[in-house]
Amino acid sequence: MHSALVHRISARPDGPLDITWLAAETPQLPLGRIRLRWEPASRRGWNVTTYLGLATAEVLLGSWPGAPDDWPRLVRPTLYEVTGLCAALSFAAAALDLSNRLSGV
Repeated sequence: MHSALVHRISARPDGPLDITWLAAETPQLPLGRIRLRWEPASRRGWNVTTYLGLATAEVLLGSWPGAPDDWPRLVRPTLYEVTGLCAALSFAAAALDLSNRLSGV
């Protein structure tokens, strides 16, 4: 099995996924980070799964059983949208925290 931490997803449909290989004993993902796993499918292609790190757990983000050999192109739109959503939520949380500190709440 292969496992990687996703760092950046290109906005281009055929763009790259920037990853770092993960060791088998890697602890839980940090908040908003994505783990990408793939292994050969029983008949052909690849079984691909992605996990999203939340505050207290990792959750299954997506699964593509029997994906073709060009599976990075297949999963890229989902990964791109989720990283954008996580970035927006992080920004909104930081803005709310700053607003609360400035108002003395």
